[in-house]
Amino acid sequence: MNTVPNTGPQALSLSDAAFAQISALARAEAGLILPASKITMVQSRLRSRLTALNITSYEAYAKFVAGAEGDVERRMMISALTTNVSHFFRENHHFEILRRDAFPELLQQARKGEGIRIWSAGCSSGQEPYSIAMLIHEYAPELVGQDTLILASDIDPKIMEAAEAGAYSEQQIAGIPPEMQKKYLKKNGTQYHVSANLKKMIRFRELNLIGNWPMRMKFDVIFCRNVVIYFDSETQNALWPRFRNALKPNGWFFLGHSERVADTAANDFQSVGMTAYRPIQNRNQTQSILTNAREA
Repeated sequence: MNTVPNTGPQALSLSDAAFAQISALARAEAGLILPASKITMVQSRLRSRLTALNITSYEAYAKFVAGAEGDVERRMMISALTTNVSHFFRENHHFEILRRDAFPELLQQARKGEGIRIWSAGCSSGQEPYSIAMLIHEYAPELVGQDTLILASDIDPKIMEAAEAGAYSEQQIAGIPPEMQKKYLKKNGTQYHVSANLKKMIRFRELNLIGNWPMRMKFDVIFCRNVVIYFDSETQNALWPRFRNALKPNGWFFLGHSERVADTAANDFQSVGMTAYRPIQNRNQTQSILTNAREA
């Protein structure tokens, strides 16, 4: 019996040359660093894009996505290459700092008529901004009726759609305490949907961290966790002053567990807990900004 050779994308190999083109474009577009050890991962994740476009080789795909007509596909490529892993109340020590130390200050500001702005940068599928919103409802409900907004942004347009939908599996909501599940989630079939009260506080926006930041107001709190680890030191060093300038003078800045503000930004941020920072008010300042901050 004759067999038909498999000539679909699953049978193709990503050449070193095509990989080099794709990795260079991923870095230029999104700051993503793709070492040669990731070639198999890149090949696997882009296979569906070749199928969707009816392109028969990775070389042709690399040429197309880098060309003038590949603008839309570049977003799809970054979406395919981006790792989206998130959990509710992930790295809970940050939420404890937010509840214990930041909320009292934010309440004082709100009582003075100041708007409160929180940014979840690289929000993935939305668990982080929804966790922040739940915490506000639970421990600082006065902020709910004030001018309080959470900006949730990510470079991946597909994951932003999922985040805004706010529907999660039983496994995904495991990090939410049972009492909070009852308050803020509604089961529909096998999915648990976030309540409208939480969604009202959040604005979801597609945003590339190495691109333009259109936000005009400064932020009281910025979460950017497990994002900059995918950038090289040059890209990270360009981001530290941008984050510093995006924060209010008494703001809060949270990174992921394996991330640290680089030495190049030592004059801009001071540690106030495990991967938690505040802007240094005075560059000659030598004492702690938050004298009662404790390692979580």
